[in-house]
Amino acid sequence: MKRERLAGGKGRDLMMIAAGTICMALAVNLVYEPLGMVTGGISGLSIIVRRLTGHWLGRGVPVWLSNLLFNIPVFLTALKIKGKAYMRMTLFANLCFTAALFLIPVPATPQKDFVLAAVVGGVLTGAGLGLVFSRGCSTGGTDLLGAVIHHVFPYYPVGQILFLLDCLIIAAGAWVFGIRPAVYAAVAVYLTTRLMDTIVAGGNFAKLAYIISDHYEEIGCSVMSQLGRGVTVLEGTGMYTGKQRRTLMCVVDRKQISRVSQIARNIDKKAFVIISDIREVQGEGFVEKVQT
Repeated sequence: MKRERLAGGKGRDLMMIAAGTICMALAVNLVYEPLGMVTGGISGLSIIVRRLTGHWLGRGVPVWLSNLLFNIPVFLTALKIKGKAYMRMTLFANLCFTAALFLIPVPATPQKDFVLAAVVGGVLTGAGLGLVFSRGCSTGGTDLLGAVIHHVFPYYPVGQILFLLDCLIIAAGAWVFGIRPAVYAAVAVYLTTRLMDTIVAGGNFAKLAYIISDHYEEIGCSVMSQLGRGVTVLEGTGMYTGKQRRTLMCVVDRKQISRVSQIARNIDKKAFVIISDIREVQGEGFVEKVQT
């Protein structure tokens, strides 16, 4: 029975990831590429490459092919940092995204309503990323590249690295396609971020989870082994029962909070889980404060 539940959960995860990547590919092929809206990421870089190579090769390098080629060295480098389990799911997500980019046709005569394009593109991308991140993985690209750079330069937070990478790609898009598409691309990025945060129950840099369960040891060990996050055991007393209860406290990245809930529920369906926002975290695994 336990194996069947695990298999069913895995199947749902794969379906959600596939659905999320299809939403993202729809945004790229139907909105961003036809209008030259570069919203950052490897897909945005691929749109730039297609336009530049189009002047030399006639039709240009397809976005799906550039996305695949750019991700190969990033995946190989990140494999040692993120581990096989995470990379296996991320590889699946990236292959689904690449396949969707290949299969979804790009319209020959796109509409020119940039406002509508920013809204539709932002909603599709935000929904897609939210579905993928909620399953505890990513589609690769700048997310993995940011993790690699952070591994080499640990004093720079991953969030700042990702922001810089995306800003550089968006700036390159503005240079190639013009300021107007870049402005609406920024609007799409804002909508994407807000919707993605809503779906993954995030919105801030980190999340704080309190878990009250009789199976606290098993839950804590699973969180540490699967997510690589530290867990603190707090002593507490139930006001109503007067019994001693142990509470787990864990601070995780916003993309990992859904995994914490899943781990707790899989081990103890009666586990009491409290999740709250954290505005700032300093310490190992998050922002390292440098003493000057």
